[in-house]
Amino acid sequence: MTAGTAEGLDTYRVELTGYCYRMLGSGFEAEDAVQETLLRAWRASYDPARGSERAWLYAIATNVCVDMLRSAQRRATAMDLGPATGPGADLGTPLPQGVWVQPVPDHRVLDGDPAEAAVQRESIRLAFVAALQHLPPRQRAVLILRDVLGWRAAEVARLFDTTVTSVHSSLQRARSTLAARRPAPAEPIGPEHRDLLTRYVDAFERYDVAALVGLLTEDATMSMPPFAWWSRGRDDIAAALANADGTCRDARLLPAAASGSPAFGQYRWTGTTYEPFALVVLEVRRAGITSVTTHLDLAHTFPWYGLPAGGDDFPPPAP
Repeated sequence: MTAGTAEGLDTYRVELTGYCYRMLGSGFEAEDAVQETLLRAWRASYDPARGSERAWLYAIATNVCVDMLRSAQRRATAMDLGPATGPGADLGTPLPQGVWVQPVPDHRVLDGDPAEAAVQRESIRLAFVAALQHLPPRQRAVLILRDVLGWRAAEVARLFDTTVTSVHSSLQRARSTLAARRPAPAEPIGPEHRDLLTRYVDAFERYDVAALVGLLTEDATMSMPPFAWWSRGRDDIAAALANADGTCRDARLLPAAASGSPAFGQYRWTGTTYEPFALVVLEVRRAGITSVTTHLDLAHTFPWYGLPAGGDDFPPPAP
């Protein structure tokens, strides 16, 4: 039986992109993997005796991802690369984009039952995806399919052409490895969190370092990919912000949603207009902001997040 039409196969695009993102740690690579998956499916033949069309597509996507991971280094966050850096330290040399777990727009990877939204959102957080990268590709796929997507062991066994016992063994090893690295679950965004985000934007746009630091938890982290530099704790973050070069002065923020977390497009005043500068991804709890990741190398992705490529709608800063 020939595979369905390109339009029919495309209905699986969002969920497959979410799967490939968790496997690869990069939204761009995930979209490339899905494009290759759908192309292979369109050219191939689907045998209903081997399971559903959806399972068949996941089998192809898994093979594509495993092939891509053969020659790739493990993607990471700054916290995976070394100890925290003192506030006076230089940022160092920017590292290649292939080093980093990168965020992805929520709407590109989340398209499921609202009842499952919390689990799906949790599993695309930067810290969780970074933890997944410590698993060998096969174990990574088994854990995602079983614990994130809720597949039965028999379905996963059929996908890998193996036994249920083998699936259980792979899952047990994956869970054991992940246990020490799995981040604490995020809190659902409620009124308290939204108020905190409003105060964050206000303090950021006023360049009020004291107010910004006051919104952080005691052990908050701050990092700025593509640099390996990162800092932990209010005092060190306050010192780092105080020693900054003023790049954030007169900045403006627009809300976005990235990797299951609140995010903002940061626009920098050039003297004549506002231009995209960085994508800021936050982890927020009732107690305060626990993590600020400022992706200095992702300003070119603003349209992907529904953010304007220019800041002409902003009024100029007050003199």
